[in-house]
Amino acid sequence: MTTPGADDGVPDGSGTDDASGTPGERPARPVTERRLHPVTPFRRAWAPVAVLVGWAAHDPNQAQQQLTRLTTTMLLVALAVLLPAAAAYGFLTWWFTHFAVTDGELRIRTGLLFRRTAHIRLERIQAIDITQPLLARVAGVAKLRLDVVGVEKKDELAFLGEEEARALRAELLARAAGFAPETAHEVGEAPARELVRVPARELAISLALTGATWGALAAALVVPPVLWLATHSVVTVLATGLPLLGAAGASSVGRFVREYDWRVGESPDGLRIDHGLLDRAHETVPPGRVQTVRIVQPLLWRRRRWVRVELDVAGSSNSVLLPVAPRAAAEAVIARVLPGVTVPPADALSRPPRRAGRCLPLWWRGHGIAVTDAVFAARHGLLRRRLSLVPHAKVQSVRLSQGPWQRLWRLADVHVDTGADKTVTARLRDVQEAVELLHGQAERSRTGRRDARPDRWMAQETKRAPWPAS
Repeated sequence: MTTPGADDGVPDGSGTDDASGTPGERPARPVTERRLHPVTPFRRAWAPVAVLVGWAAHDPNQAQQQLTRLTTTMLLVALAVLLPAAAAYGFLTWWFTHFAVTDGELRIRTGLLFRRTAHIRLERIQAIDITQPLLARVAGVAKLRLDVVGVEKKDELAFLGEEEARALRAELLARAAGFAPETAHEVGEAPARELVRVPARELAISLALTGATWGALAAALVVPPVLWLATHSVVTVLATGLPLLGAAGASSVGRFVREYDWRVGESPDGLRIDHGLLDRAHETVPPGRVQTVRIVQPLLWRRRRWVRVELDVAGSSNSVLLPVAPRAAAEAVIARVLPGVTVPPADALSRPPRRAGRCLPLWWRGHGIAVTDAVFAARHGLLRRRLSLVPHAKVQSVRLSQGPWQRLWRLADVHVDTGADKTVTARLRDVQEAVELLHGQAERSRTGRRDARPDRWMAQETKRAPWPAS
């Protein structure tokens, strides 16, 4: 006798129709534990060596004294012990690490001496990203990183074969979307259609037209000579100059390498972002999880009508949607992230009253707000403009604040809090307007949450069959 619809050829081992003995339930599917890619031990073998390097960096004088006492024979013996020990550590940590996908969770078991088992509920997964450092790309492996609701630190599987990582990611997303466990592995990766690709030349010009790049470079070139003239201390100059050079490199070359070949594609499981010159990253913006979209426009970008688009995603580290793009292309992508949302034009933004200049001279002109049927929009910044868009359904709370100087001039600020622990503020509004905005936004938030579509990974109609070949 078999249970209707559950004849998958897997014995339940109990002599009953299914695992629980209740007719009509599916038998428990066997859980197969898997290991990471065989190159993983080489990565983990560096941990003991990293401990020694960290100790030497923490106390260089003591490390130098200990090294001077060692003879050549002692160094060879130390290497003969350290290298096999590091290799053994890498192998054992790999051997005792397993992962398995059950009907409702991803289970990761790690630990050599102290065991740790992570149970990641599939319905709580918000994003699954694939990253490939340079050496991982050479070896043909990838790292799977998971954003989970309520967890700040990402769980990860490092490393998996590149094809295995993509297949596992597709299976986990299919499970999270509601596909049955026995068919989720057949769904495959949802097809994607490229929307925007940032040319390398455009990215380089945008970085050259960013004030932060030149400010960091100027500080790195000016501060060390000034310190040398003032102190004549090499240690002081190096301790100050090296971090400044690092900051200058991170804001220019580092950003170029990180944001090189930036591509945004559309798929049923969200917007896909691929980028990186050396370390390649494959990220997904989860649908329905975006809390705020920011359009940033530095002063020197305005003539070219370029903008940068940033995101606040609940429980995810994704923060950049487009590093640079023409405004029309950026607004088209924003319409994919926030369906039904139109970016308010500059002339639709309401400025604060002129008496706001008593509280914030000159810079008050950079503030403005607009409220549409879909979003609450607030702009701030005179030279570097930032326009923040918050869908009404994502507003968690609304607050009004008023300092003593603002009370004198009958002004107030309205703060809109989102689910990503971020706040968008409409500054220096007339107090009567602020009160009306407060009550109106509270009502719009209630109706927005009531009418919002459920946050699902994929559209409901895509659950009926695997994706067609792209």
